[in-house]
Amino acid sequence: MKKISGFLLITFAFWSCNNKSNGPDVSGIQVDIRLERFEKSFFAIDTNNIPQGLTKTHGELPDFYSDFMQNILGVSGNPADTATLSVTKNILRSYGSFAADLEKKFNNTSSLEKELKNDFRFVRYYFPDYKIPVFVTYVGPLDAPGVALTRTRIAIGLQQYAGKDFPGYQANEVQQMYPAYISRRFDAAYIPANCVKAVTDDLFPDKSTGKPLVEQMIEKGKQWWLLDKLMPATADSLKTGYTQKQLKWCKENEGLIWNYFVTNENLESIEPDAIQNYIGESPTTQGMPQASPGNIGQWVGWQIVKKFAAQNSSLNPIEIMNTPARKILIEAKYKPK
Repeated sequence: MKKISGFLLITFAFWSCNNKSNGPDVSGIQVDIRLERFEKSFFAIDTNNIPQGLTKTHGELPDFYSDFMQNILGVSGNPADTATLSVTKNILRSYGSFAADLEKKFNNTSSLEKELKNDFRFVRYYFPDYKIPVFVTYVGPLDAPGVALTRTRIAIGLQQYAGKDFPGYQANEVQQMYPAYISRRFDAAYIPANCVKAVTDDLFPDKSTGKPLVEQMIEKGKQWWLLDKLMPATADSLKTGYTQKQLKWCKENEGLIWNYFVTNENLESIEPDAIQNYIGESPTTQGMPQASPGNIGQWVGWQIVKKFAAQNSSLNPIEIMNTPARKILIEAKYKPK
């Protein structure tokens, strides 16, 4: 697996009017979900005796301890190291009350574990050789990943799931980092989808960088198409990060959206600004109505992949994911009205 990487925005909730339930029957597939709680051990450390506390935490969760200390806090983790002791003390004092609030919210994780178990049955169904990692929760700085793959774990940063109305997310410095259109997704309902996204990225790393806009749209659309296969009953809003209103707007204006791309944008463009406008995070898409979501290029790519997959029902997910974007574009003959 990859080392801890970027933030994946990345539930328990999960049934909605636009849910789909046309997936295969996976009820008989056995999946063991193990969820470790790193933050319980870490925030139990006595600030008057940090070396002993760190040694105890390391002994309880040695694999994730190294990832947390080195890749999230940026220190060695050695209890005798001055920087490690200083940073640890600062985190314990700065985030202690936040961790206590999150403990109340996530004291019972049975619903989360149940949802993860159901979702990862689909992972095992389609990818039987994929080794399902152990899950681990932690509480770290707000800029630490919400979900990330470590060497041996799927790490869930609870600091990004306190709920969209959590007062700490409204602070100016936090809003500069995570504007409202992003922080509204800082809710526990997004955790399972973000965990499955981490797996899809692990199985099929994005190799679209540098390719023309339309190919990047399709490559990213493949990720949402695969997420659909692995989470067939989960609301599209949780998988895409769009609001229900944005999803409705996209569906109602699909033909106009595609016509806009064809007539107003060079689909073969490799200009970073153009690509960022259509497949990057933003509250809306520049040049389109205010009702449009950001990252609309991925939504269009998703529709193209869905059309191609429907026309090639004999292909399995691995074959679809490995089909070149250009081939998908040509054969899908995507022309929505």
